[in-house]
Amino acid sequence: MAILNVEKEIEKYKQELHNSFDVTSRILIKGDDKVGFLYLKSFTDQQLFVEGIFAPISQYNGDIDLENLQDKVIKNSDVKEIKTDEIVENILKGGVIVFTEKKGLYLAIDIQFYPTRTPSEPPTSPVIQGPREGFVEDIKTNITLIRRRLYSKDLVFKEMKIGKYSNTQVVIAYLDGIADKQVVKDIEKRLKNIDIDGVIDSYYILSFLENKPDSLFKQVGNTEKPDIVAGKMLEGRVAIIVDNSPIVLTLPFTLIEEMQSSNDYYTNHHYASLVRVVRVLGIIIAILAPGTYLALQLFHYNILPLNFLITVADTTQGLPFTPFLEMLFITLLFQILYEVSLRLPSYLGLATSIVGALILGDTGVKAGLISPPGVIVVALAKIALYTAPEQASQITVLQCLFLIIGGSLGLLGLVGALIYFVNYLNTFDSYGTPYLAPYSPRIPQDLKDGIFKSPLTEMKTRPKSYNNKNKVRQK
Repeated sequence: MAILNVEKEIEKYKQELHNSFDVTSRILIKGDDKVGFLYLKSFTDQQLFVEGIFAPISQYNGDIDLENLQDKVIKNSDVKEIKTDEIVENILKGGVIVFTEKKGLYLAIDIQFYPTRTPSEPPTSPVIQGPREGFVEDIKTNITLIRRRLYSKDLVFKEMKIGKYSNTQVVIAYLDGIADKQVVKDIEKRLKNIDIDGVIDSYYILSFLENKPDSLFKQVGNTEKPDIVAGKMLEGRVAIIVDNSPIVLTLPFTLIEEMQSSNDYYTNHHYASLVRVVRVLGIIIAILAPGTYLALQLFHYNILPLNFLITVADTTQGLPFTPFLEMLFITLLFQILYEVSLRLPSYLGLATSIVGALILGDTGVKAGLISPPGVIVVALAKIALYTAPEQASQITVLQCLFLIIGGSLGLLGLVGALIYFVNYLNTFDSYGTPYLAPYSPRIPQDLKDGIFKSPLTEMKTRPKSYNNKNKVRQK
């Protein structure tokens, strides 16, 4: 073994790390031997370093090598021998590098420390009954949350690094024997082909996993709840976990997932079916209500009930805007209020929402700028939007698009647009899974967990919509 010049080695790696202020080194002289330590003080538990590494090594009288450190000196941390090209990577991960002069070894000790959030109920997926744990920004914690739900030797985690500067840890998780190996290979290949400066969140890799990145429609599932991820993996799907992100991605993805909620699986199946029907109706109202109201008002007022027609005529008489501009104005007003309430502090956001919705809306009606039916229709559409909160951004765009079509082409234009979008969605394919399954194509077996939910005792096989193995779920 070659003798190391500890001082020169430490200085070399300090320069490689651009002499950043948090790069810290210590040199310990033990008789005729020198031991050097190099680490990031911003990423390392200083107390643990002093009490668990520096002090035990300084008090130990034997040779400083891998075997002695593991068995006799340091017992609470992982110690491994590394090569020179692994030194910087281990430092950046929060490890302490030990340079031994006599033995000529490079040893890495993992005592990574940084503040993390405690798993709690995610704000995007609250439940009345069921698990309340949610993913956090630490990938090790997230993997633990999944392992706690799937105590199986077939649970596989594959790691890779993505990002030239971020070097972000990305993990593919699936159940061997259930997930289709070809789907796993396709996802792994796409992730390995990503060449990007940095991955800050899971959404940075989302577009690379989509078959049609330019499309408006969502093509990758996402959730903050480990029980949902575990349930999807049991159906044969693959999870993608990204360090520093509480959002876990899942593939393949189908549109019916947006009609489902974790609450559905912790309550009576009759009630779950009713709620799913309400969600579907909510999405239809959110997309079509403003455009349909405008089309009826401009082109098809003769099919409206007489009493309702008289009410609309009375409330819209004397308005300075045309019906089309009025609806655009109200929609824009609600969207501005939403964006303001989203970005202001919570106590100010709530007050702004109340002031905007009540005072501005009421004042606008009394001032004769907007009509009460128009406000009611847009408000109903905006509220119905959040029956499927994960699709809120896509539905908002569709809402505006159908508003323009309804105001320009009437009901015929709306029907034509609906036919076009349904046909368009039929062309989607998520890693071998039809986007509109189990309704197009119709898969009778999978309808048990479609809009209408059957009891768990009747779901004896895994969904045929997805490419998976071991179809039997229960006997």
